[in-house]
Amino acid sequence: MQPIAIVSKPQKEELRTLIPELAGWLRARSFEPVLDSESASYLPPADVANFRVLDREELPKCDPVLVIVLGGDGTLLSVGRIFAQYATPILSVNLGSLGFLTEVRLADLYQTLEGWCQDCCFIDARTMLHGEVWRANQCVQTFEAVNDMVLSKGAIARMGEFSIELDGKLAANFRADGVIVSTPTGSTAYTLAANGPILVPGVDALVITPICPHLLTLRPMVIPGDSSLILRIGGSRTSTSGQILLTVDGQQAIDLETADELRCRRSEYTIRLIRLGENGFFDALRSKLKWGER
Repeated sequence: MQPIAIVSKPQKEELRTLIPELAGWLRARSFEPVLDSESASYLPPADVANFRVLDREELPKCDPVLVIVLGGDGTLLSVGRIFAQYATPILSVNLGSLGFLTEVRLADLYQTLEGWCQDCCFIDARTMLHGEVWRANQCVQTFEAVNDMVLSKGAIARMGEFSIELDGKLAANFRADGVIVSTPTGSTAYTLAANGPILVPGVDALVITPICPHLLTLRPMVIPGDSSLILRIGGSRTSTSGQILLTVDGQQAIDLETADELRCRRSEYTIRLIRLGENGFFDALRSKLKWGER
């Protein structure tokens, strides 16, 4: 049987009914449901032994043909980073509150699965962002992001000092609470709250959005998708060191030091989302963000 991975959001009581039902549906069609640890926790203890259970980060080892995400956008973001390099399609079902990325409603789960089985679904390939932290001319850590990478101040209410270099040319020096580098997918996330523009997911571009800059003239900037971007942390060590944090999709974090660099470019990977139709983005804009309504 071909394996299908199932990943679940914590503390969703409806999954105690849904997961056994979904597993039975998959097995009836000759697929093997492979559960992450969270999904397995919703099963009766006596039934867990009948399933293959892996930690979420280990799920790619079972080489699934599909990943089913039962949760919200946060669950999808973590799964997207794990599976991006494997090009595994992801069917994301909204059990969260906003669910902008997880467009598939629970009521449409089996209809969407049937469409995927019959090769009738649309695959929405979303651009990802690659980031590298450089310190003293050495790359100390790398990241892949679905939505964004954010440099922000720490607990002390003091602005950071940043510079932006675009394709080898200085673009700006400024003081701000932080700066966001976003994919088109992430344009409806943090950068939208920081007054950034909304980008259609298929646009070949990235967005740079300062957070509360100390300049009235500094505005979000849309740059070509193949740009090479360097964000440097300025200031003296006593004023900045230990107070700037890099966060990736709001889920991974690393403390940065003065003179550290965040080098960003379009990732070689994409996240592949299964959709019933091609108009889901604008449907989500209208239903989730009330776009265009008076």
